[in-house]
Amino acid sequence: MKNIKFLIIGIVFGIILSKSEVVSWYRIYEMFKFQSFHMYGVIGSAVIIGIILVQLFKKEAIKDFQGNPIKVKEKKKGHIRTLVGGSIFGLGWALVGACPGPIFVLIGHGAITILIVLLGAVLGAFIYGVLSKKLPS
Repeated sequence: MKNIKFLIIGIVFGIILSKSEVVSWYRIYEMFKFQSFHMYGVIGSAVIIGIILVQLFKKEAIKDFQGNPIKVKEKKKGHIRTLVGGSIFGLGWALVGACPGPIFVLIGHGAITILIVLLGAVLGAFIYGVLSKKLPS
């Protein structure tokens, strides 16, 4: 019962994704063909909000549920890893028509074929977990 707030946040997140049409394959297709600003506006807004939140985390203005400051671990800088990872993510997104965020929303909309995407996402996360210690840092 104590984790019900996370379920509620997930449901609200799914409703927002659905109502803003970011789960629409056609919106994603328009974005990759540079025919519409809709998705770029949504992604740009998310990036700006993310930057603000990370800065608040660094200033310890946001605390966890126990009142402790959340530590932000500095990552090593590396343009190659960012380009490779971003390219793999972008190719997967373009091929599938969905990023990991709306997978469950799409399943809720009745797009049963997204179960294959969910399986691939879980398998990819598992493989990364197994290989992460062996990958260059």
